[in-house]
Amino acid sequence: MVGTQLNWNEYATAWARLHGGFDPRAAAPVVRAWLRFAYHVGYVLGRLRVTPTAVTVGGVLLCLCVPLFSVRSAQGAIVGALFVLLASVADSVDGAVAVATGRTTRLGYVYDSVADRLGEIAWLVAFWLVGAPGALVVAAGALSWLHEYVRARAVAAGMREIGAVTVGERPTRVCVALVGLLLAGLTGLIDLDLSAGTITMATAVWLLLAGFGLGQLLSTVRRALLDAG
Repeated sequence: MVGTQLNWNEYATAWARLHGGFDPRAAAPVVRAWLRFAYHVGYVLGRLRVTPTAVTVGGVLLCLCVPLFSVRSAQGAIVGALFVLLASVADSVDGAVAVATGRTTRLGYVYDSVADRLGEIAWLVAFWLVGAPGALVVAAGALSWLHEYVRARAVAAGMREIGAVTVGERPTRVCVALVGLLLAGLTGLIDLDLSAGTITMATAVWLLLAGFGLGQLLSTVRRALLDAG
């Protein structure tokens, strides 16, 4: 029922239904701890009548702060990394609020996906502002977008929705953005040229993981659709 608060076990069961049957209670300790943290925050926000959409919008605004701060200085890049972390928390919590309060909707899923793509664009803009080559940034963003597009089209073609199967999934992008900006800021405190070089390497890592992940996804989709056919 919409608006009914779920306990952890009920939440985990509902969450698994929305994520290809993957039970968070059986996840690795770090993943399980993160999901339980998101659940507890979502539970509290749900009790305060904060909507999932409000959390999603808040996450997008946090993402937009990343390039605004990163362009100013090496210290700004460190602050940008902090905003990436806060935005990733919001990205987990909006879904937790929806599940914990029984407010999951198809429209909310669309909003969340759009918010994720907008956030990643903001992070890559920050990479470019800190010093990464524009062509490399565009290529990294294009491959990540293609990854999500292939997944969406495969689901539309009949593949059952599944959880993470590649090294190029969104959690990986979050980690690269967070660590990349943090290291760029720290090295920039020594020399601004080091900052540009560091963020360029981070962009290259994003690109390589996105490319390899796309290959993994295409292989998985091919097997799944052939089996379904």
